[in-house]
Amino acid sequence: MAMQRKGRNAVSRFMPPRIKSVSRSLGYCLLLDDLDAWLGVATVLKARLSPSERAALAYVALRAMHPHDAESVAVAALGVVSAPQAGQPVAPLISCMDEAAFWADMATPDEREAYCLASFKAMPYERQCAFLDFVHGRQAA
Repeated sequence: MAMQRKGRNAVSRFMPPRIKSVSRSLGYCLLLDDLDAWLGVATVLKARLSPSERAALAYVALRAMHPHDAESVAVAALGVVSAPQAGQPVAPLISCMDEAAFWADMATPDEREAYCLASFKAMPYERQCAFLDFVHGRQAA
């Protein structure tokens, strides 16, 4: 235990004050878990961290989240009312699958899920079974 404490003190001695300030501020926010504290820490981050350090912190925080939640947080943080939407799929130019793949690349997760569910529900029962077999077969592979 004394060796661990010595090791931490050695690292702490070499840590710049600006990093100690950020660490303490984050610790206070985690402890308080208060909206005002979280919003106030942005001032500390701006004052104490470089743009690349703030970007790295934001990146790893978003990566630690489920993709849907990370997208919601990013949209809220950036003040975007809603993410751009692809709209409805257009008539196929080459093939239905080609156009569907092209549209899905541009669509938001909500759009993809809505069209997927609506399309699935519109399929005849036999086609739904075949689709589920196909999906489950891909999961096993």
